Parts: sequence; structure tokens; C-alpha cells
Amino acid sequence: MFAIGGWEKESATPAFTFKTSEQDFYFLSECPGYRPAPYMASRGMKWIQQYDSSQKDDEDLRYYIAESYSVVSAGLTKKKQEELGLNRK
Repeated sequence: MFAIGGWEKESATPAFTFKTSEQDFYFLSECPGYRPAPYMASRGMKWIQQYDSSQKDDEDLRYYIAESYSVVSAGLTKKKQEELGLNRK
């Protein structure tokens, strides 16, 4: 799993949660509209939630979700990556 879509509880707006690199985690934690993902981040996982997209560009979200996919797929064994056809050069 590399990303989750859902709804912000208080405002009923879309919220997207995704795995990040350690560097992106600390960077996004300080950006407006982003926060460490409830539950996951409190357990030491590097997951961020974009909870306010009203002033955000969709391109940024696409970038971070693509990065999340890369982080997760790179963590699989080489055998599993080969079976799934991932990370081919």
C-alpha cells in the first residue's frame, strides 16, 4: 500500500494519505494543508496526509503519490519486483 484516499472528518473534503521518504516527511509536515498521517505517523511510519487541497496544485499531489509508489516498490525484494515487473531500467 502506498496511498489512501478518503475524506477529512471535519470538513468532508478529500484527504489523501501517502508514504514518503524521510526528507519529504519532515518537509511536508511543515507545509500548510499537510500533516503527519493520523495513526500511522504516531507509530513511527513516514506517512503524510494532505487534508486541505483548496490551495494546492494537483500536480504536487500526483508527484508525491508517484514518489510514494517508488518508495514502496523499491522496498520489495528483487524477486518480487521482478515478478511484478517493477523498477525495470
